[in-house]
Amino acid sequence: MHRLSGFVSSIVLPSKIAAAATSSTSAMPALSWQELAPLTAWSRDPVNGPTNAQSRLRLFGRSKEDVRVTLFRDNHAWCPYCQKVWLYLEEMRVPYKIGKVTMFCYGEKEPWYTAKVRSGMLPALELDGRIVTDSDEVLAALEGQFGPLGAPMRSIATQRKMERLLFRAWCQWLCYPARSAAEEATNQQAFQEVLAQVDNMLKSTPGPFFLEQFSLADVIFTPYVERMNASLYYYKGFSMKENAPALAQWFRAMEGRETYRGTQSDAHTHVHDLPPQMGGCYENAKPEQQRIKALIDQGPSWDGLNDCDYAEPPDAVQEALARTLKHRDMLISANCVDNKDVVDEALRCALTTLVSPNGEVSEVRDKTSAVALYYIRDRINVPRDMSVHAARRLRRALTLSAAGAGPGIEGPPIPVKHRRDQDPRAFATPACA
Repeated sequence: MHRLSGFVSSIVLPSKIAAAATSSTSAMPALSWQELAPLTAWSRDPVNGPTNAQSRLRLFGRSKEDVRVTLFRDNHAWCPYCQKVWLYLEEMRVPYKIGKVTMFCYGEKEPWYTAKVRSGMLPALELDGRIVTDSDEVLAALEGQFGPLGAPMRSIATQRKMERLLFRAWCQWLCYPARSAAEEATNQQAFQEVLAQVDNMLKSTPGPFFLEQFSLADVIFTPYVERMNASLYYYKGFSMKENAPALAQWFRAMEGRETYRGTQSDAHTHVHDLPPQMGGCYENAKPEQQRIKALIDQGPSWDGLNDCDYAEPPDAVQEALARTLKHRDMLISANCVDNKDVVDEALRCALTTLVSPNGEVSEVRDKTSAVALYYIRDRINVPRDMSVHAARRLRRALTLSAAGAGPGIEGPPIPVKHRRDQDPRAFATPACA
């Protein structure tokens, strides 16, 4: 029986688990669903509480009669342009409804949405009955009705231009295969030159943000800089935070905002949702890049990655357990393993590992069970499913329990041309044979 650092010292486990935890020989038995359910009291108010990806309505303590806005965004919170609008609404505390729509890379768009928005574009906003598309136009419309976020759009033209320069340099380096080592080095240098300009722009302000105070300029940078940081780390072994200290300080300041933490994704989610959206992401296959790639893909611990610098909250394990318990039936039915009894038991093993206060591991012993756990691990989506730290804990538990079946076992590969394995309409059916 493996022992690791403790997760939840306050949990009182059922007697059979407590007995196994003190034994040096017996395997940790899996808890039943009835035994797991009382081990978390985690809950959030999705309507009036902290920023979250699960809500369909945000009121900020106001009444439904105050809602003038509906934001249409993607189901999985992958869309970077949606994140900009989402952050504006949360920061300005504008009451709004949320309509969740399928991005093309993981399924066909819903007919009800294309009937409302013929282009199918995301994000879209319904403001007082009027449809607005394109994130810049949406932000302009919101600013006209609810006021500027720190600074009006017309005053941040320089910052917006710089963000687009950085975006183009990132795409050139990440999304096109280099024909030689020299071309790879040229693309990297071009990106680093623009990154240095961004860092100098941040250094020119008295605080950590792009202007003197947090503003729309920071919102404009957030979605793609977050994705750049994750993807370049994974595909190129390059740390933006190490190469741009002012940007690293900006990330820390952003993570101090509850609104940002509620929309924040993690490296594992981004590096696997980006290829279908960007048309491809190309690794450089250097030793450091391969080391980081294995760490992000396989763990077994996701602590220490450069995607999240704020301390783990004390309820991360309880959040992971609560979110899994809520969706356990769909997690089991959508698994690629056909034998759902096997998936059921394997998932309970992983959750038993998750809640073990002294780090005991409830292991699976066969390949099929391990594949079931790796399938779930590789498809945890932040922030759609849970926050960054909760996802880290659940991924680790799934990995450690699956390791009992032995080395060399993997789940089905994550698609890179599309992510139809994440089609929400097919989630209740098996995703692979």
